[in-house]
Amino acid sequence: MTNSAVALVTGANKGIGREIARGLAQLGLTVLASSRDEQRGERAVAELAAEGLDVRPLRLDVTDEQSVAAAARRISDEFGRLDVLVNNAGITVDRSTTPSTTTTDAMRTVYETNVFGVVTVTRAMLPLLRRSPAGRIVNLSSGLGSLERLLAPDSTLPLFLAYNSSKSALNAVTVHYARELRDTPIKVNVCAPGLCATDINDHKGDRTAAQGARIAVELATLDSDGPTAGFFDDHGPVPW
Repeated sequence: MTNSAVALVTGANKGIGREIARGLAQLGLTVLASSRDEQRGERAVAELAAEGLDVRPLRLDVTDEQSVAAAARRISDEFGRLDVLVNNAGITVDRSTTPSTTTTDAMRTVYETNVFGVVTVTRAMLPLLRRSPAGRIVNLSSGLGSLERLLAPDSTLPLFLAYNSSKSALNAVTVHYARELRDTPIKVNVCAPGLCATDINDHKGDRTAAQGARIAVELATLDSDGPTAGFFDDHGPVPW
């Protein structure tokens, strides 16, 4: 057992997820850094642990319900509760396609991780979050999921149908959880980290992973008077 707050960050072996894990641990949280690949997860955790941070590896595949259930049992057995859940794991597919050439299989693949994976993990972890005096759920979305921005007459945002729409769906999922939980201490928000240079975009972003992680860390550690059911980036609210 631990007296510090316990956080789970999915997809934490690299990129923004690893920086979220680092940022939360620097604030004194015990962080479970989950990864599909056990070896990659252990290497990432070893790097963070070498900085004196309380970060621990956790094998978890968000698309595998048995894996998620096993992770929830481990957290329950070792800590008895969960204080923070950051649903960071996400994927994309071939970005050269247009909406009209995007296949149904591509849509299913992306939604399996970006939407259904979030639902699977959140559903499994909610009983543990309800045991926390101040549970926090943060979902990692994107500015590309903003329907208002996509529809702006001067919009130049790329039309990545599978990825963009999965993030719009994730925003809707966030709102539904937030409304269900609005009379509890649990706060549920979604954030846009910006165009960060990570594997998902072949490191072509204009922001670092550490910069992208800041808003997620902020939402994960909100005070009791902080917002819920919001969509935020570093500059404040993002239009839905």
